[in-house]
Amino acid sequence: MAACNSEKSDKVNFETEIHWELPETVIGKEGLRKKILQKGNSWKTPLPGDEIQVHYSVKIEDGEILDSSHDKGKPFEFKLGQGEVIKGWDEGIATMKKSERAIFTIPPNLAYGETGSPPLIPPNSTLVFDIELVSWNSVRDITGDGGILKKIIKEGEGWATPKDVDEVLVKYIASSADGKTLSSSDDGVEFSLLDGYLYPAMTKSVKTMRKGEIAELTVKPAYYFDGVENGIQPNLNLTIHLELISWKIVVDVTGDKKVLKKLIKAGEGYDRPNEGSLVKVVYIGKLQDGTVFERKGLSDEDPFEYVCLEGQFNEGLDRAIMTMRKGEEAIVTISSDYFHDCQVKDVLATADLVLYEIKLVDFNKEKPFWKMDTKEKVEACDKIKKDGNVLFKEGKFQCASRKYEKALKFIQFDHSFNSDEKCQSNTLRLSCYLNNAACKLKIGEHQEASKLCSKVIEYDPCNVKALFRRAQAYLRINELEKAEIDITKALEVDPNNRDVKLMYKELKNKQKQYTQHEVEIFSTMLSRLA
Repeated sequence: MAACNSEKSDKVNFETEIHWELPETVIGKEGLRKKILQKGNSWKTPLPGDEIQVHYSVKIEDGEILDSSHDKGKPFEFKLGQGEVIKGWDEGIATMKKSERAIFTIPPNLAYGETGSPPLIPPNSTLVFDIELVSWNSVRDITGDGGILKKIIKEGEGWATPKDVDEVLVKYIASSADGKTLSSSDDGVEFSLLDGYLYPAMTKSVKTMRKGEIAELTVKPAYYFDGVENGIQPNLNLTIHLELISWKIVVDVTGDKKVLKKLIKAGEGYDRPNEGSLVKVVYIGKLQDGTVFERKGLSDEDPFEYVCLEGQFNEGLDRAIMTMRKGEEAIVTISSDYFHDCQVKDVLATADLVLYEIKLVDFNKEKPFWKMDTKEKVEACDKIKKDGNVLFKEGKFQCASRKYEKALKFIQFDHSFNSDEKCQSNTLRLSCYLNNAACKLKIGEHQEASKLCSKVIEYDPCNVKALFRRAQAYLRINELEKAEIDITKALEVDPNNRDVKLMYKELKNKQKQYTQHEVEIFSTMLSRLA
């Protein structure tokens, strides 16, 4: 709190100024009371660390005014929540809005306590303050340990702030404690928040800023010193004057930072392609050195057309396109270890990543199943299942699996189907389960394959294909007893089935190998005991 002035103020007493219009409220549990005289003009309140400017008058309860900032001709300044004023101020002013004026009645335990503040404030005094919150500069403890304090000099626009993968454009001046400029960029510098730039404090701070915001950072050595001289002593703070000019939105498409999409030009509306959408794109694939290795589409009038998630090209690029809007332009960066395409793998033999400059010219989404009538749902299921069959024959088992799963969604709610449609949907359902199980076996997801076959067997216990494929799954995970049960059942239903007979031989060989292995282990144990 400001030191109490020994001279009595000539201001009019509190009693003649106060208009008791709003009820008195209690703040906290220690007896602090507040009565608002003038409402603020904002919804914001200050936070701990903010630099506060207030006008105030103070008196002992039922006494005369002891001190006033008005007499000094300027507001009193302090940092909120830092112990620079009495506790009642820290707690009370934290509830105020800009331009608000209030009376605070502060008990001794939140003021000067049993000792008081001689000679003006006796022991155990309750103080009454008339406080107007003039303004404040926001100061944020970004790291939570005081390592980076950010004071906002100019508020930014909107509410959005850059994300971890975005690319930012900033201006800055970094200075030592003695005012010496260590580094600056008057024209602005652009960098990815993934990579960082210069001092770690800049990357951490800019993620808390809004477009156009200007801030002053006070940085402790742990957040800038890297063991190199850099023209600043490692035991002194660094000051960075930082302005966030703008940033480019980057989307982490796959969630592992291996497929990143940087927005160059925003698209129209809010709709995006989904699985099965027919899209029209124009793109150029480049290596990091600018070498072009692929082009698709000549222009907006002559684009490249394909269907999303049909396995026609790299899935990472496919999924990036599915995050775009019509007319959107972007640069998609794909890590080399995300490629499975043999042709591109050859191109990437010496490259870590590739860049795609891409424009989504247009797209047509499939009609969603909830807008279809029952006939359309059955037809859509059948069509997508057949698409899956084509992909399976092409060896694109993961893509085929997704098709079968998608096909099932169209018939999962069949309560409104007529009897013929229910019969068709049951046949399609079993077929999708069986075909998807075949996909899962191909890609090594044997547990999933067995679950899908079990769904078929629940409905049709004598389905040989389901028994056969579940037995295959059990063999792969060495569940030999379960495999034998399914194989035996399949042979009872179809004794001449060649594939089941061959698998029966495979089972017997595995059982023999397992028995020999057990004998060897037992013999080894006996020899050690001897």
